[in-house]
Amino acid sequence: QVQLVESGGGLVQAGGSLRLSCAASGSIFNLNNMGWYRQAPGKQRELVAVISSGGSTNYLDSVKGRFTISRDNAKNTVSLQMNSLQPEDTAVYYCYVEYRIRSWSTWGDYWGQGTQVTVSS
Repeated sequence: QVQLVESGGGLVQAGGSLRLSCAASGSIFNLNNMGWYRQAPGKQRELVAVISSGGSTNYLDSVKGRFTISRDNAKNTVSLQMNSLQPEDTAVYYCYVEYRIRSWSTWGDYWGQGTQVTVSS
């Protein structure tokens, strides 16, 4: 069993900032990639940012230079600092992790419940 607790969503004006955090707990031996997806109304879910266990990062083109993903391997947390937010960033943001429960287990994916980010113009 894996639990993901997300926090940090909310309402902000355009140009503002928010920080999303996600803490993983439960039957976790170790974590591989951790990241954030988002889904806006009427649109497909898209990958916003991902960070590997070694710290390599990748970002959606539209958020490069504005969003920064980070992780704390000791605490099994991943965060997304979002600056210069725009109305088009409005979406439900989902944390996800790749985990395994034993050193010999296959990797599995787990998703958070989602947190709403709304950016007003």
